[in-house]
Amino acid sequence: MTHDPADLSGLTLAEKASLSSGADFWTTKAVGDVPSLVLTDGPHGVRRQAGATDHLGLAESLPATCFPPAVGLSQSWDPDLVGRVGAALGAEAGALGVDVLLGPGINIKRDPRGGRNFEYFSEDPLLTGVLGGAWVSGLQSTGVGASLKHFAANNAEHDRMRSSSNVDPRTLREIYLRAFQRVVRTSAPWTVMCSYNRINGVYASEDHWLLTTVLRQEWGFDGVVVSDWGAVQDRPAAVAAGLDLEMPGDGGASDARLLAAVEAGACSTEDVDTAASRVAALAARARGSRRDRAADPERAPEVGAREIEDHHALAREVAARCVVLLKNDGALLPLAPDGSVAVIGGFARNPRYQGGGSSHVNPTRVDVPLEEIRALAGSGAVAFAPGYADRAQDGTEPGDAAALREEAVRAASEADTAVVFLGLAEHQESEGFDREHIELPAEQLDLLAAVVRAQPRTVVVLSHGGVLRLAPVAELAPAVLDGALLGQAGGGAIADVLFGRVNPSGRLGETVPVRLQDTPAYLNFPGENSAVLYGEGLYVGYRWYDARDMEVAFPFGHGLSYTSFAYSDLELEQDGAGITAHLTVTNTGDRSGREVVQFYVAKPDSAVSRAPRELKGFTGVTLEPGRSERVSVPLSREDLAYWEVRADRWVVEGGEYVVSAGASSRDLRVTAAIAVEGDALRLPVTLDSTLGEVMADPGAAALLAQAFTPPAAEGSDNAMGMDMARMMASIPIRRLASFGPTGLDELEALVARINAED
Repeated sequence: MTHDPADLSGLTLAEKASLSSGADFWTTKAVGDVPSLVLTDGPHGVRRQAGATDHLGLAESLPATCFPPAVGLSQSWDPDLVGRVGAALGAEAGALGVDVLLGPGINIKRDPRGGRNFEYFSEDPLLTGVLGGAWVSGLQSTGVGASLKHFAANNAEHDRMRSSSNVDPRTLREIYLRAFQRVVRTSAPWTVMCSYNRINGVYASEDHWLLTTVLRQEWGFDGVVVSDWGAVQDRPAAVAAGLDLEMPGDGGASDARLLAAVEAGACSTEDVDTAASRVAALAARARGSRRDRAADPERAPEVGAREIEDHHALAREVAARCVVLLKNDGALLPLAPDGSVAVIGGFARNPRYQGGGSSHVNPTRVDVPLEEIRALAGSGAVAFAPGYADRAQDGTEPGDAAALREEAVRAASEADTAVVFLGLAEHQESEGFDREHIELPAEQLDLLAAVVRAQPRTVVVLSHGGVLRLAPVAELAPAVLDGALLGQAGGGAIADVLFGRVNPSGRLGETVPVRLQDTPAYLNFPGENSAVLYGEGLYVGYRWYDARDMEVAFPFGHGLSYTSFAYSDLELEQDGAGITAHLTVTNTGDRSGREVVQFYVAKPDSAVSRAPRELKGFTGVTLEPGRSERVSVPLSREDLAYWEVRADRWVVEGGEYVVSAGASSRDLRVTAAIAVEGDALRLPVTLDSTLGEVMADPGAAALLAQAFTPPAAEGSDNAMGMDMARMMASIPIRRLASFGPTGLDELEALVARINAED
């Protein structure tokens, strides 16, 4: 007879305490009937270290498929494809004995200098939440758990283990928590990983409001809260706040401190029991999944040579979907298969395809762009010139920049087209530090300028994890492909797009500014004295640029195609779930292609501060030339809500909403309006409520008029040179006592009468 692993009645308090901390770097303790768990890094590949383990990647990890990191994956705007990536990761994780894969990272990209931006999806919470939820659902369909991270407001690497993210409640809810809320509610991740940083002065690992009030009580999370590795400063305080599992293990010292705190009354036995029971339930779930995989090969087949090849093919398909065609003047792309090409740049021979740090994957293989271009070039000759050298990137000595540039110019002038690979090397952006600027290396821009002078038909291919200043590139090159980071099959994907085997349909997941100084957090990043002020508030990413009517290099959601699309007949209908937008999309070009239709919503007459428009839905549609399709996209009522700080809840404001559909945040093709019934919001009146606030409520206004009539003087507005009504509207009720004859006692009674009204 077996025991329920979640039944801990037979364990001592010390054994229960030991369940809520790691055994070593990647595993939890086996205690009684509770089995050990294996957790390991993701999120774009399984980083399962063999033998001795460490968190810096110094110990070799087992080979695994390196899919596009989130910065690339986000550019697909394709939740179905992201779900397939999650399922493939789950299959490999299960085959390697992993119970929980540490991902996805869904923090918002607050500033382009953020060192881990390559691990995160977007500057927008809806796009982030939809793609993050698809990743979690795909992974967990295989019986491997996800770890949603980093919870929360973890948006910089500078001083990341101490710094306090100081952010107002509405911004925190609408921007930095909204994607977490969506993924928790729609995809139920097995675990959530708390971040290193403090939030408004409180460490995330010790924040009861964050880990218990919001995550569990409001959102209904029923899994395990695990710490980021080394994020726990005060274990008893963390357990009391709702942290269930501290990682990594420290040989039992932390367990001893927890037991001492219980004995001293600083932490309750109930809190220890709760954390232990949650870890035990997770372990039982993982053990059940292992048994299911063993009994049902169809659910999680053995990952052998054939499966690895299949996953590489999937990685190539996904990477091609993630490539964004930023610019294509004169229809320079796609390239003709029989034309001669000069491939220039070290990244063509030694590709940059993933980020540095804890997510670094040991790939099963790597497609080299130069080789893949040669494979698709047909009878066309393909020459190569390094153009520049980077010792850290390709192992070569820097050499003479002028000589390298001269060689590249000569190759470009002798070919029909030049394809120049530019970007950032791993040592220039990584976990552990934030970038100081968003510039491409000067020698790369000098090279591009020289090549374009010799060969006007020049295509640029970009590889990078964080946003770059692309105005100089766009001014020089007629065609630009942005690959971000594309994973191990990115080389083949780039070749597929260059030669038109794949029609590009990627869209930017973040705005490309004209210059760093234009960015929302420019003056408040990365902070100082272990604190960072989120002074831009709600206005992150495109919300900021649109609110300021500011020029950008490339807008959020931008991406071109080798064909063209028309939008027509936008219709809106409403029900209790929100708005449904119906739209006809037509392929007006001569190639088959996929269009990403984006729906932005505005509330022009809002009573609260809002961005001019916000993404509230999107869909992809693939059409043959001349074909049309009617698409329908829900814009949920929940996503229309704003966080009302005075009521501490979500509120849908009533009135007219304007819905625009387009190909980017600044390429809006059709627009329609619809009236939405708002949520009831009646805030308690206090003596500090203003006359204007009270007069906005008809019932309260009538009671106020009965009790108080302000003094009037004929022509007083003109005599005093002011708008008396507007001035009076800003006066708190208690100040009416100063104008007599109504006293403070009478005003208190009036407030009580107003609040007693239904």
